[in-house]
Amino acid sequence: MEANVLTTEMILVMSMIGLAVFLFIAEWIRVDMVAILMTVTLPLLHLVTPKEAFSGFSSNAVISIIAVIIIGAGLDKTGLINRLVKPVMKVAGNSSSRVVIAMGATVAVISSFMQNIGAAALFLPAIKRVSKSMNISLSQMLMPIGFCAILGGTITLVGCSPLILLNDLLAPFNLEPFGLFDVSPIGLALVGSGIVFFIFFGRFVLPKGKAGDSGSSDESIKGLESSYEHLGDPFELKVPGNFTDFRDPLTIKDIREKYLVNVVAIAGRDGFKFISVAPDMEIRSDADIVVYGLQENVEKMAKELGISIKDSLDVFKNEMSAAISGTIEAVVAPRSDLIGKTLKKAHFWEQFQVNPLAIYRSDKAFYSGLSDFVLRSGDSILLQGTWERFKILQERHNFIFSTPVSEVLKPEKALISGCWLAVALVMIIIFKIQLSVALMTGAFGMIVCRVLTIDEAYKSVDWRTIFLLAGLIPLGIATEKTGAAAWIAHTLLTLIGDVSPVVLLTAIAVLSTFFTLVISNVGATVLLVPLVVNMAMAAGVDPRMAALVVGLATSNSFMLPTHQVNALYMGPGRYRSVDFIKAGGIMTVLFIAVLIGMLYLFYGI
Repeated sequence: MEANVLTTEMILVMSMIGLAVFLFIAEWIRVDMVAILMTVTLPLLHLVTPKEAFSGFSSNAVISIIAVIIIGAGLDKTGLINRLVKPVMKVAGNSSSRVVIAMGATVAVISSFMQNIGAAALFLPAIKRVSKSMNISLSQMLMPIGFCAILGGTITLVGCSPLILLNDLLAPFNLEPFGLFDVSPIGLALVGSGIVFFIFFGRFVLPKGKAGDSGSSDESIKGLESSYEHLGDPFELKVPGNFTDFRDPLTIKDIREKYLVNVVAIAGRDGFKFISVAPDMEIRSDADIVVYGLQENVEKMAKELGISIKDSLDVFKNEMSAAISGTIEAVVAPRSDLIGKTLKKAHFWEQFQVNPLAIYRSDKAFYSGLSDFVLRSGDSILLQGTWERFKILQERHNFIFSTPVSEVLKPEKALISGCWLAVALVMIIIFKIQLSVALMTGAFGMIVCRVLTIDEAYKSVDWRTIFLLAGLIPLGIATEKTGAAAWIAHTLLTLIGDVSPVVLLTAIAVLSTFFTLVISNVGATVLLVPLVVNMAMAAGVDPRMAALVVGLATSNSFMLPTHQVNALYMGPGRYRSVDFIKAGGIMTVLFIAVLIGMLYLFYGI
């Protein structure tokens, strides 16, 4: 068939492409529904066979993405990624520039093996803590680190959906597939250029916010703090060795009543730890304790009792970490077994193994006398404990939790999850096993070893993304099968004329960047790869490089908060759309320049 002969089938395919792009932009229906519409309509129009219409659901790319999501969920479940924060912060020290470099580089590396939105979400609490402790505005930190998360997806072939999809789209053209690290030089250069840009020019393009301002995402925390204004913060203290030699026994209840300080954990000289402490438990010599209270109250208690305050959590740093424990507000349910009982009579500490810090009733918070407080339906109790205990407490239906209970992590499975990720990578790199098989092996291994359950694995997968990807693959097949891609390529080349490979690839990068801003990066990749491959073949340019430009440039999504990472960080950083246009506009141009420059240096285009 002549490339310049327009047929009815080509017109139908181009009409479907136009309809898909229009629906992506107009957002009349969800993007996954647009993909399903394409899956159903294309075989009805006889543009693809029924088998081809549903081939996307069994494609290497779709299975690989499902496996990558499950592996990422396993790493998240064990808290393995969170363990990287502390050594990273030691490297960064007290310099804001080093913080951006260290955290940005770490997020980028993590994003190269799991979804960048997952990496960005994992680091958000750590970034907030650093912002507060170092008195640096969140708006000065979130955007650079968020951009690094996006750029990190270009370091490996499994870093983002477009790159995972790339080899499948090249298969119909019988082109050599890309290896896992074939894109690494380009991806590392992109990450490096992003970090350098913000280090030298960040102060000119980033908004000036208030230090430690966490934005709207912390409204629930602010609400808790306003209701329980005397709650205070956790402190770890060391009891001296002669504490009980010349004094009467001192109980947890005594400390709460006198100083309005709650003891929530005790470790004896034998190292045994109590994470939930009953009111009648005594403070022993040479113990380590964790308390919640206002700083002035804690300092007063420490001075009068001769107890030393530690600079930070030490003995209980793991047990009191945000991944393991926290505070949560629970409301006594209407049919709770606790109604009419005191906490002491209900054996609250022994039965539930959490620590009540305060009780809120009739617009008043009570911090003392909690043991003898008769509970009523609707009373709010501020509890401190492990997320695992809160999960159990939630299942008993005695309380209604006003905020979601954080997921129970499995830090003891961290090594196992890391090993299965390593197994998958070894299978890909050394044994050259197909991407989907290797990654699914890693995901299956995590499930078998109970890093996460099969139900948790299913829940972790964003099925909207899967249907979007699988549903658009037949549109790419139809574009190539009917000759529409060749016709469009021939027409565009006729309009452009003879140009050098660098100019052609730059034009493709600009086109891909535009498409990814208005439609999904997956949609842009599926639509553009068949087109640019045909353009490159007609122009005598390496078609693999043209396809690679699309796979990478569809991550060039910085100018608008349409990317998931940008949307996630927009609220906490209190960014406006104009902030993304300002910083993201420059980053977009830099991205294209570095991309084309690296292709020229490493691939000789």
